[in-house]
Amino acid sequence: MSAGMSTGRQRGPDVPLQPGPGPGPGSGLGPGPGSGPGPGRRSGAGAGARSGPEASAGRQVVHATAGKRLGAAHPRQEGPTDLRLVPPALAAWATAALTLNASPEWVTGLVAVCLVAAGVLLVTARVRAQPAQVTGARVRPVSGARVRLTPVTWARFSVAAVLLCVAAAAASAGLHGADLRRGPVPALARQYATVTAEVVVTSDPRLTRPRIRGNHATETSVLINAEVRRVETADGRAVVTRTPVLMFVDADVKGAGRSAVEGAGVGSGLASDRAGSGANPMIEGPGRSPWLGLLPSTRVRVTARLAPALVGGDRVAAVLRVRGRAAPEVVEEASGPQRFAGGLRAGLREATDGLSADARALLPGLVVGDTARITPELDEAFKETDLAHTLAVSGSNLTIILALLVGPPGLAQHVERRGLAPCLGLSLRTTAVLGGVLTLGFVVVCRPDPSVLRAAACGAVALLALATGRRRSLIPALATAVLLLVLYDPWLARSYGFLLSVLATGALLTLAPCWSLALRRRRVPPRLAEALAAAAAAQALCAPVVAVLSARVSLVAVPCNLLVEFAVAPATVLGFAALATAPAAMPVAKALAWCASWPAEWIAQIARTGAALPGGGVDWPDTWAGAGLLLLVTVVVLLVGRRLLGHPWLCGACGLLLVLVVVQPPPLTRVITGWPPPDWRLAMCDVGQGDATVLAAGEGTAVVVDAGPDPALVDHCLRALGITRIPLVVLTHFHADHVAGLPGVLRGRSVGAIETTVYAEPADQAEFVRREAAARRIPVTPAAAGELRRTGELSWEVLWPPPRPAPEPEGPNDASVTLLVRSAGLRFLLLGDLEPPAQQALLRSPAGAALARVDVLKVAHHGSAYQDPELMRRVAPRLALISAGADNPYGHPAPSTVAALRAAGATVLRTDRDGAVAVAGAGTEGGDGTDGGDGGHGGDGGGGDGTGGGELRVARD
Repeated sequence: MSAGMSTGRQRGPDVPLQPGPGPGPGSGLGPGPGSGPGPGRRSGAGAGARSGPEASAGRQVVHATAGKRLGAAHPRQEGPTDLRLVPPALAAWATAALTLNASPEWVTGLVAVCLVAAGVLLVTARVRAQPAQVTGARVRPVSGARVRLTPVTWARFSVAAVLLCVAAAAASAGLHGADLRRGPVPALARQYATVTAEVVVTSDPRLTRPRIRGNHATETSVLINAEVRRVETADGRAVVTRTPVLMFVDADVKGAGRSAVEGAGVGSGLASDRAGSGANPMIEGPGRSPWLGLLPSTRVRVTARLAPALVGGDRVAAVLRVRGRAAPEVVEEASGPQRFAGGLRAGLREATDGLSADARALLPGLVVGDTARITPELDEAFKETDLAHTLAVSGSNLTIILALLVGPPGLAQHVERRGLAPCLGLSLRTTAVLGGVLTLGFVVVCRPDPSVLRAAACGAVALLALATGRRRSLIPALATAVLLLVLYDPWLARSYGFLLSVLATGALLTLAPCWSLALRRRRVPPRLAEALAAAAAAQALCAPVVAVLSARVSLVAVPCNLLVEFAVAPATVLGFAALATAPAAMPVAKALAWCASWPAEWIAQIARTGAALPGGGVDWPDTWAGAGLLLLVTVVVLLVGRRLLGHPWLCGACGLLLVLVVVQPPPLTRVITGWPPPDWRLAMCDVGQGDATVLAAGEGTAVVVDAGPDPALVDHCLRALGITRIPLVVLTHFHADHVAGLPGVLRGRSVGAIETTVYAEPADQAEFVRREAAARRIPVTPAAAGELRRTGELSWEVLWPPPRPAPEPEGPNDASVTLLVRSAGLRFLLLGDLEPPAQQALLRSPAGAALARVDVLKVAHHGSAYQDPELMRRVAPRLALISAGADNPYGHPAPSTVAALRAAGATVLRTDRDGAVAVAGAGTEGGDGTDGGDGGHGGDGGGGDGTGGGELRVARD
């Protein structure tokens, strides 16, 4: 310790002063009367000790930072935060992001200019900084004299450091960017050439997330990042190269069945035959693609077609499309460390096989970032609550494990230190070495991908904060980590994940301590203050970037992160213990995994609950201008909130208002928005290009006909309607735009049964429905013409399809379940996607006589042009509802269909323009119709005569 920071008490070599509550307090023995050396006070000792006015001034600055005349009770012995490394790190980051795609000439010129300019600045700064003395008429340099740098000299050194970092970043980025242009692969990709290549796998294989296009799901593929090491063209030439590519491999295996909504994340799974788990058979089970078992560093030989990358700016020179479903031809097995890491990951998955679906999906993700078992529904819940960081390998994973070794904050270098290390009798140096070994093992097991390297570096910074409590060195440490990582892998400069990691770590090091101190001053318990400050600080800095990525701002992120924080650590620690013990003692690993399943299930439940809240998020512009606006709003909220903290009643009122906005109680929402209208009978949800109709059957109860293409959209609609119990779900046919949203219908609701058409095509979607129903033990039964059912005031009759034996329909549309529904005297006809051949057959059937003059018609096939004119004349609805997506590529609804309906006297409403529509009212079958105009909220709608008659009101959401 220097004399400028003298102390009046003795301490041992391993017992540093306790950390204080704020950054940069002083020594605790400040200047003032009698503050100099004297009796009972030790003066500074050692070479270079400062004394007199200089030492007193230095102490005054530190004590002033502490906010007390004598400094803090437990000083940190540090001054203001050292920000000197921040400009070089930011300059290198920006340079790498901008020069990855620059031409070699620009990169070379930039490097040369920066090096020359930095050299000139360093030379002139050194000359100005050299001490000298005047002897007669000559000026001679003085060797060994102390150099005092002026502010101008310091500025020159700082600018030179920035220029050197810019030059290094430009050179590194130029070399990495050249990999995308080097060799024959880019030219062959522009020619869409078919080649035979040997590639080395550089990432874990993962499945694409199938998307709904029209009435079908896109084909599922295995995605693999790889490097082409040897390529043979069609003319027989073989070239050795090293070019990064992205491989697409056909993933469908005969008998596996494809799910429209069950995708996969990163990682591969092991076979599991757990019935009713809802597992994707392409990840687990006999239908699993053999490509998913490849480990990084495996060398395979493929014959594939090259194509240019669709999106520029990424580390992919071309796309390699592998057709066929044959097993990969392995040329060289994975390396020893990768096989060891793969065995550990496989052991963890095996240890979690007997757990609940949420636990077996979450634990591998929490521990090693293996998200292969995460369902899209659970993944979406984590994203909506801003908990997705818990599913990715991050610095917090490493920090938790090292904290178990090192102990609690502030005691890592004390004789009172805790953790496993002192229990095992390990010295500080041995503890540091063991921590380094754990970090290396973390990188190997979680794969040395750039994201894992980023997590290790930022986790090391968090560990430094945890162990030493000296914040003065933390910002330079973070800047150093950013600088080294960007120079090592310039592609990180364009990674949103890297940006979020740095922002979150920076928030924990800068904002969180100040906010925690402010909360403690207002009598908030210390641990709660630290947790709340950490969650709020990370959310404040990361939310603008998350808004750019998701076009949404979560209002429940902070409370959800607080509620899962205490569960993440035990789940991670027990998960790592299961990972380590699985190769040697699988029963012990299973027991540890079972213990870890409890906090994992808690995390999943918090994510689902937060995502289910109707006001849990706000749509936001997904542009950088929107990010700037959100940052401005955050600053305003913080400033206003700071003033409100002194007024408890106002704080309580604001908190209550926020709760009401997030929870949106149905009675209050109905009063404010008018949705849904009182005594509504039928609602058509706005689910995009698909169908989802809800038939009211009592308070909180409804029959749902079709589920639409998106689980989130239909779930939102049902929650807005207040539906918690569904006696029956009717799926008119198995096209994806009618069944893919089934998980959203089943989410958090009591469902009695599912009724479907007898025509089980497409087979993959029929299998998906059966799998979803089996996972929740919901019976699935076929519907047939002539079936009559009732629940409460709601009754319905199945008109189509006819019972077997019957002629096979021309396709799934003509096998649609058609319903004639009666509710409060009103009649609704739901045609599914029937096309003219089936519509004509329906008219000729015994049920055709009952179709005359219904009140409401759900127009077949999204209002396409393929309608039977005679059916529309026979039905003659008062109100026609069409469900179609905005700007859909099919032109639905067809103008001719809309014109024909209006010519028949119907009011036409369509979800692509009117949004969700609800029908209310009452009728008396056989009575006269009531004319009315096009209704808005609570307005009358419909026109013409109808046998249903009575009042018919329409409301739009």
